[in-house]
Amino acid sequence: MPLLTLTSDIGSPDYLAGAIKAQLLQINPEFQIIDISHNIPPFNYPQAAYVCRSAIKNFPEYSYHLILVNLFEKKPEQLLLAFHNNQYLLCADNGLLTMILEETPEIMIGIPLEKTAVKNTTYITSVMGNAVNKLVKGDSIKNIGIPDVKYIEKRHLRPVLDSNSIEGQIIFIDSFENVIVNITHEQFEEQRKGRSFRIVFKRDEVIDRISETYADVAEGEKLALFNSAGYLEIAINKGNAAGLFGLKGYSEKQRQGQLSYQTVRVYFE
Repeated sequence: MPLLTLTSDIGSPDYLAGAIKAQLLQINPEFQIIDISHNIPPFNYPQAAYVCRSAIKNFPEYSYHLILVNLFEKKPEQLLLAFHNNQYLLCADNGLLTMILEETPEIMIGIPLEKTAVKNTTYITSVMGNAVNKLVKGDSIKNIGIPDVKYIEKRHLRPVLDSNSIEGQIIFIDSFENVIVNITHEQFEEQRKGRSFRIVFKRDEVIDRISETYADVAEGEKLALFNSAGYLEIAINKGNAAGLFGLKGYSEKQRQGQLSYQTVRVYFE
């Protein structure tokens, strides 16, 4: 059965989350649909990219990933269909796709939208679903739309690296208020070069070791570890790190300086 994932900023209480699944099943009752998340904050590209990227890499090859995030930042004229690392991704032409992949996709196809159509969420879902159904039935990806189209590109949120430090941005806060930073284990070790380190946030909070589990520290103590997606996480054993330390996730408003404590710095010594 074709495996489809759904990621959106619709929100769980909205009827649309169920309606788009019903619509996809009308296109092909054999679609196997898995929710990644319907609670992506609107306009938060770094969080959407982190959630999608971290989930997609765990799916079987040739899965189909429908990403319904920030569909209407501008009037939509085309959707994007990418094939990369043996995964299919369908997304609005809003720059998110390149942030998820962190590189240029192997194949990129533009799917034109009908000029006379009412371009709402259900219509865009139907276009994505029909494209997937054609692929499932054996159509070539290059026959689904227009190959090698021009599309919007946005850079993913990179940490700032120098020889003795890394400055990362908070890209996600989970339901336990654990704080995820855009520093990967690979980046950390590459910059560390075997040296000792200090993870510094909120001016005077310091962590100088990496834990394997939350239970490595006493209840109520802070810790740092690399989560299952391979990103640096700051947490409190049986506590709420984001709330206690006043840490905030990245957004455009924060980038403009309206909120503080969205950065974490690692110093190597």
